[in-house]
Amino acid sequence: MKKVLTIAGSDSSGGAGIQADLKTMSALGVYGMSVITAVTAQNTIGVQDVLDVTPEIVEAQIRSIFDDIEVDAVKIGMVSNSKTISVIKKLLIEYRAKNIVLDPVMISKSGYSLLKPEAETAIKTMVNVADVITPNIPEAEVLSGLKIKNEKDMESAAFKIKELGARSILVKGGHRCNDANDILLHDNKVLSLKGHRINTKNTHGTGCTLSSAIASYLAKGHNIEKAVNLSKQYITKAIENSFPIGHGVGPVGHFIEVYKKAGITF
Repeated sequence: MKKVLTIAGSDSSGGAGIQADLKTMSALGVYGMSVITAVTAQNTIGVQDVLDVTPEIVEAQIRSIFDDIEVDAVKIGMVSNSKTISVIKKLLIEYRAKNIVLDPVMISKSGYSLLKPEAETAIKTMVNVADVITPNIPEAEVLSGLKIKNEKDMESAAFKIKELGARSILVKGGHRCNDANDILLHDNKVLSLKGHRINTKNTHGTGCTLSSAIASYLAKGHNIEKAVNLSKQYITKAIENSFPIGHGVGPVGHFIEVYKKAGITF
C-alpha cells in the first residue's frame, strides 16, 4: 500500500484539514499519515480559534515519519507561521521527499485568516519544493500579485506563480461566479479543466480534499495531469454527495460509497 503524509492543521468539526485529508486518502486506497501544524476550534459556521503547534514539535513529527516509513507523497496544507514553514521546507529537502502537493491555505470559507501576515512571504519560498501547487483564486491573487476576473487572468497568474519555482500550478476556479473551471499549467502547457457548478452550500473542505486526492494519485504512480483529472472527478462526486450537519457549511461526501453500502441517506 502506498503511504501519503499530510502536513496540515486539525479541524475539530472533521470537514477540512487533517481529518478531510485522511478521509480522502482512505477513500482512495492509500495509507494516510499526519503531521499536525495547528489545532483549530471550528465548526460549520466558522473558525473560532487557532493554536499553532511549535516548530519543534512539527519537526519531531516529520522526523518520526521519515526516519521509519517510506513516504510516497506529501500534501502540505495549513501552515500559519514562517518558522514552521522554514522547518518543513528544510526537512522535505533533507529527506528528499517526492510527489509534494502544496495547498496554500490562507483564508477559511468563513473569512478567518489562517496565515499570519509575515508568513505570506514565507509560503512563497515553499513553492519551489512542490511538484504541484493548488491555489484557489484569492490565494493565486496573493501569490501572483495579479487580480483574477476570468480564465485568461487565471493563466497569467499561473505563469507568475511559476516564476516562484513551481513545477505545476492548478488554479482552481471554484470562486468564479459563472463556472467551476480550473486551469493546470504543466510543462509550460495550459490545460483547461472543465467543471460544472453544483448547487449546494455544503463545500467545507473542498480544497483540502482535492489536494489530498492529487497526492494520493501521485503516490499510486499517476502522472500530474492524470492525477489532477482523477482528483477533479473525485471532488466533483464528493460535492454532489455533500450533506448538511450543524447550522452552516456542511462537509463533502468523502466516503459516499461506504455510506451508501451502510444504507445511510442524507
